[in-house]
Amino acid sequence: MQHSTQLPKPMIGLHWIIAILMIGSLAFGIYLEELPRSADKGDLIGLHKSFGILVLLLAILRIFNTLRTGFPQPLTPPTTWQSRIASGTHIILLAGTVLMPVSGVMMSVGGGYPVAFFGVELIAKGAEIEWLGGLGHIVHGVGANLIIAAIVLHVVGALKHSLIDKDGTMKRMLGRSV
Repeated sequence: MQHSTQLPKPMIGLHWIIAILMIGSLAFGIYLEELPRSADKGDLIGLHKSFGILVLLLAILRIFNTLRTGFPQPLTPPTTWQSRIASGTHIILLAGTVLMPVSGVMMSVGGGYPVAFFGVELIAKGAEIEWLGGLGHIVHGVGANLIIAAIVLHVVGALKHSLIDKDGTMKRMLGRSV
């Protein structure tokens, strides 16, 4: 458990980098769904996959870092229901940073498509595995909706801490002492 009011810089950095990448990837994914099939769409999907793999790598690093340092303690003691919502939201967000990229890989591999990381092929094009692609598609779609809801709850919680509790949580998440 993290008891200091100041958070470690790696924790803060990973939080914000992953947040920006996840929100960007979600928005980009929604945009891609609306595009008609084309070579340009294929290139954009490749870019989306690359950012997804980057999220996965950073998420794994963040999980190891969190296991080492512990979760930060709230600056204002929450009520039981607030604690449960916050814990559930954090679990969805952390799991999503792993499951969204993994389900994207499942969709690609299941569809017989290669998986590349900014042009470097990690998994070669192979035979279609329909059940794997279908499962990946379901997890990716449901996961996106759950993560969007969790992000909204997370932002509402941050606003509550800033505007109602005025407890310095946002200062702490920006690397400042409280």
